[in-house]
Formats: sequence, structure tokens, C-alpha cells
Amino acid sequence: MVLTTMACVADPETVSTTSPPTPVPDTVTEPVVDSLVTNPTDASGLPVADLVSVAVTGEAGNYTFAVTISSADTGCEQYADWWEVADVATGKLLYRRILAHSHVNEQPFTRSGGPVPISPEQPVIIRAHMGGIQSHYGGQVLGGSVDGGFEFVMDSLPSLETVAPLPTGCAF
Repeated sequence: MVLTTMACVADPETVSTTSPPTPVPDTVTEPVVDSLVTNPTDASGLPVADLVSVAVTGEAGNYTFAVTISSADTGCEQYADWWEVADVATGKLLYRRILAHSHVNEQPFTRSGGPVPISPEQPVIIRAHMGGIQSHYGGQVLGGSVDGGFEFVMDSLPSLETVAPLPTGCAF
């Protein structure tokens, strides 16, 4: 398992790439992630927030996810404003980590959040959202389970853009 740490505004940050199923570690160490696409866009050229990797720590019903995102942030007019975990079976939002500011000079970046109340075998989708002038999903997503690991998948879930919690603004 490859893991990475990045720093920003006193958030603990941990990154891992997906791999075959492995036990959830008690602690995570982090080497650097090499070549990553910055300023990602979809097929039509619309800026997106791509998930790069995820690391999970904790125990059943109380997991912490450390999600690494590469996004086409330009400031408050265009930035990754959240990442979320949704149930594959129901499409319901299980957890959302609000990102309070843009990360123009920090790409990719990692933010942790939890507790995510899932079982180790529960299939979920992890995805990020672009906020600002053109608010939308559309970037790379990860799917899988804590026990089975996570891999890049197609996002087949409905939009959860109006489901709380939602950002209340952008600091910078």
C-alpha cells in the first residue's frame, strides 16, 4: 500500500493508493505521490475534482477517510468544495467533508473526515464535487469497501447536490 502526507491549515492528512484487500492499519505512513494530473477536466472541458486516492483507518461504524483530490481550483469562483461517501445500494449520503476554501497552490491535496458509519464490507462510492460558478460532480470516483479495497469506477449514483450538509461559503 502506498501512502502520502500533505499539509494545509492544521488538518491531519493521509493518502493511499488503492490496492488488494489489506487490514486497516492503526497508523498510516506516507511516501510522495508522483505524476498526477492537475487542473483536470471532463471530456467537454468542464473543470472537475478527481479523486486520486483514499486511506481508511478506524473500526467498523467509525472509520476515518483521508481523501486526496486533484482539482482545477482557481479560487472561490471554481474549487473542490466537498468530498463525500455514499451507499452504493441506496444512493444515500453517508458522510460529507466540506472544504471551506480553494486549494489553488496545493495540488493535489488531502483532507480527512469521519466518522463514516459503515461496515467493513459495505460497498460505497467516494466522490468530490466542484463548487463555484459551475457547480457539479464529474471527476474520477473511487468505489469499493474497507475490506475489499477501493478502485476507480464509473459514478452511477444520483446527484446529492441539494442534500445537507452544504458549504456556506468560500474563505479564499
